[in-house]
Amino acid sequence: MTRLSVNVNKIAVLRNSRGGHDPDVLRAAQACLDAGAHGITVHPRPDRRHITAEDVHALSALTTARSVEFNIEGNPFAPPREGYPGLLPLCEATGPAQATLVPDGDGQLTSDHGFDFAADSERLRPLVASLKAMGCRVSLFVDAGNPLLERAADVGADRIELYTGPYAEAHAAGDAAAMLELFATAARRAQAVGLGVNAGHDLSQANLRAFLTGVPGVLEVSIGHALISEALYDGLDATVRSYISLL
Repeated sequence: MTRLSVNVNKIAVLRNSRGGHDPDVLRAAQACLDAGAHGITVHPRPDRRHITAEDVHALSALTTARSVEFNIEGNPFAPPREGYPGLLPLCEATGPAQATLVPDGDGQLTSDHGFDFAADSERLRPLVASLKAMGCRVSLFVDAGNPLLERAADVGADRIELYTGPYAEAHAAGDAAAMLELFATAARRAQAVGLGVNAGHDLSQANLRAFLTGVPGVLEVSIGHALISEALYDGLDATVRSYISLL
């Protein structure tokens, strides 16, 4: 069965917009786990726009205590700065089950593309090795149409995370068939070289079941923006349970 990891970044966005501690990221994560989520995802940015290093430490303790997976996303090439030690030191200090490497920058509102393996493979290789030496499973954020997708295996990754934004756009437009075929092909290509397949970005209750039906062997979906948005109307518990029913 596909597993659901809830991204709690949006809780931190709301908290940081006012300052203080509310809404409480830790309490929100607990509510998601109580409702049946299989894990928690965070994407701490160097500019601390939402999840902070302090949040990562607190959520690491929570997920360890609850015996669920913790997934830390981030750009492995981003240097440390005040309040942000860098992705690898943060992973070394907190020991997540999975590190998902994403090539984003401060200027991006959200992650919107995967790695360029022609340019990034040699830089990724030692970083992937370091994370695996820490005990992390390593996943790389990848575009479904990437012609060099198989290189994720060459650099030592365990999984890829398919960037599903283009699929979500096609689904919303009412014609996702071509995109589903593209993503299914990408999943098969990855699996053929021994990579596990995760997926994330703009997945929602409206499009998740069609995606999982059309794309074989998806191990994990990471969902944040849509789930938190839907929870504003229906509550976290009911929303997480609705997602679980779609898996």
